[in-house]
Amino acid sequence: MTPPAEQRDERILGFLEGRELVPVGELAEHLGVSAVTVRKDLDRLVRSAVIERVRGGARLRSAEEGPLAERLGQRVGAKRAVARRAAELVGADAVIVIDSSSTGYYLALELSDRTDVTVVTNSLRVASQLAERNGPAVVVLGGTVRRTSFSTVGFPAEVLRGYGTIDLAFLGVSALSPEQGLLERSFSEAETKRAMASAAQLVIGLFDSSKASGFGQHAVVPATDVSRLITDDEFSEADAAPWRALGVTVDRALQGNSRS
Repeated sequence: MTPPAEQRDERILGFLEGRELVPVGELAEHLGVSAVTVRKDLDRLVRSAVIERVRGGARLRSAEEGPLAERLGQRVGAKRAVARRAAELVGADAVIVIDSSSTGYYLALELSDRTDVTVVTNSLRVASQLAERNGPAVVVLGGTVRRTSFSTVGFPAEVLRGYGTIDLAFLGVSALSPEQGLLERSFSEAETKRAMASAAQLVIGLFDSSKASGFGQHAVVPATDVSRLITDDEFSEADAAPWRALGVTVDRALQGNSRS
C-alpha cells in the first residue's frame, strides 16, 4: 500500500538529509512507489521551498541563498515534528506570531491551509509561502531587511501592540537556559523577538534539541515569561526538568506522528 503523502514527504526529507543528490529512481525504490508518484511528491516539496530539483533527482535546498536556506535543510525530521505539535495548539480564529526561524517556517507550512488563522510575521519566506496559498491571513511586519535570515528587524514594539490581541508568539532560539531564558546570537533578532513576545498573551519556544547545547548572548525573554517549550524527543529529561520546575510546559515531539 502506498504511504500517505505526509509520510512520504517525511521519508524523502530524511533520505535527502546529508546527501548531495538523490536520483528519482533511488527515491522511488526507497519509498516503494512509482517514479511518477515521487516526481509529484518532489514538485510539492519544491513549492514549499524545502528542496530543489536537479537533473535526474533532488536535493535539500543549498546554502547558496544564505544561512536560512542552510538551516532549513538541517534536522528536518525534528523540526517538522516540532512544527506539527505546535500547529495543534493553534485554535480557530487565532492570531499568532511566527518569527524568522527555520522551525517557524515549518510551522507555517503546517498551517498553510488554515483559513481561520491570522499569521503575523517578520519572515519574508513565511509571508511569501503563505501568500501563495488560500490559507491564513498574513500580516508582514515592516523594518530593515536582514538578508541572512530573510526577515525584517528593527520595528518598534508599539507597532505590534497596535494590532490588538495576539494569542500566541512562536519563537525560535539560538540557545536557551532556565537561568537566562530564550537566547539569540544576533542583537537585532533578539530585539525583534522581544517585541513579538511583549505583544502576545503566551510565548512558546520552538527548537530542535541541538539548541540545548547552543550559544546565544542576547536575552529574548526570561524563562518565567515562557509558557511552553516544544522540542523533539532527543531533548533530555534532565534538560527539561529545570524548565518544568519553573512552571513551563515542555513538549518533546517524537520524530514521527506521535509525541511525549
